[in-house]
Amino acid sequence: MAHNFSGSETPNKVRMMVFETDEPHPDTTETKGSFGQIFDRLFKTAGDNHTPPLEIETAMRFVVEPKGGSLPSLDDLTDVHAILITGSMYDAHGDDEWILKLLDLLKELWLHRPDIRFSGVCFGHQLLCRLLGSTVEPTEGSEWELAHTPVKLTEIGQKLFRTSEDILHLHQMHQDHVANAPSPSTTDLLPKNSKVHVWGSTEKTQVQGVYLKDKLFTSQGHLGFDEDMVRRQIDMRVENGGIKDEEHAEISKETAELEHDGEMVAAAILRLFHGEDDDIP
Repeated sequence: MAHNFSGSETPNKVRMMVFETDEPHPDTTETKGSFGQIFDRLFKTAGDNHTPPLEIETAMRFVVEPKGGSLPSLDDLTDVHAILITGSMYDAHGDDEWILKLLDLLKELWLHRPDIRFSGVCFGHQLLCRLLGSTVEPTEGSEWELAHTPVKLTEIGQKLFRTSEDILHLHQMHQDHVANAPSPSTTDLLPKNSKVHVWGSTEKTQVQGVYLKDKLFTSQGHLGFDEDMVRRQIDMRVENGGIKDEEHAEISKETAELEHDGEMVAAAILRLFHGEDDDIP
């Protein structure tokens, strides 16, 4: 059953705001625009392929204050009923002032806007899990998980993605991970009877994404990356000293051309945004 939005919202339209928490490589920005524009195109494709087709209306807000961004006010979000937080080179477990302000805003929305559904990718996934009490920290040995990676689906993951396959593939680009999924024992923001599901895992990252019915759907893996973007993001992290194992980086770049399932994940997130998860526990 479609979510009933207020005002001019229609059953076949989803209105979301993308919180941009970083900027792509300059070459990617020149050809594909900001992360918000990349997500807008991806979700429009998912909307076109939805039955019946769904219209996507995307607002975007660059929120990194040290780089000239700013957080939206609560009034700015009156007509928004879905929020997606992008990836970032910042640490989601960091205490940068803008990150703490963003967490405060998300908490306010979580508590007082029950109509809003949340999604996050990479940094966004980690930040939303942090909001709900998860530990976010570097992976063991601070190893990077890079580029084309098989993700093993749980039973809930198969239902969410409407697939009988037990593996999907996504591009990874992270050194930190969510060490434990959110639960009522980690936060008072979740009712005692709520169940946060982990929908997939990899060899290096047990919590590849979490799902909470009618509320939350996150992904550690990237949805909208193509081959050029993967190569550029890896190069950028090598150049800024984030990735120190250059051999690992070069090997990972060779997988950038492989097909991935970002559109499948975007379609599942869109179904959450549209209120179609009645058949999921």
